[in-house]
Amino acid sequence: LRPGGAILLVLCRLQLVSVRFPLGIFCFLVELQMGYIFEPRTLQKIAQDVLSQGLPLDKTILAIVEKLEKKYGGHINANQEWLFNNAGGAMGSMYIIHASLTEYLIIFGTPIGTEGHTGRFMADDYFIILDGEQWGFRPGQLNRMVFKPGGMHHLRRGEAEAYRIPDRCWALECARGNIPAMLPFGTADI
Repeated sequence: LRPGGAILLVLCRLQLVSVRFPLGIFCFLVELQMGYIFEPRTLQKIAQDVLSQGLPLDKTILAIVEKLEKKYGGHINANQEWLFNNAGGAMGSMYIIHASLTEYLIIFGTPIGTEGHTGRFMADDYFIILDGEQWGFRPGQLNRMVFKPGGMHHLRRGEAEAYRIPDRCWALECARGNIPAMLPFGTADI
């Protein structure tokens, strides 16, 4: 925690700051103070190391979470509780590994395919493919991007894309930035 970060966290938990400041300004201040726990390239390396073992998907997820627990300790939720998520016209299932005001780390995917749009956020999103593939494109892009196991799809802060999971895809997803501002999009289709 950077200096002052603990104060902002306490004020947030007491809901004192959100009453006096617009949510966006508050979350920006929290992000400046707290920094991040997870580094996307480190997460990708962990995923690639586990993928190289050739395990079935369920064992791959367990092995990734085990490695995350060793590296990040108390920041990891190892209790797999799966939820449906509908956002941007796409439906999938997710397991929340970590969630805070500035970051989330989840396993997200579907075994039956889906497609939709990403939304546009004040956060960077890193989608590390574990199984299957994801397609995407940006406005004006004439050819699709294809992401396969071990690859990472980076949706930059403030940008939006269309995406498709043609058959199945499971990914380790990390978002870093203004997470509370993402929640309305993530729950709009429920």
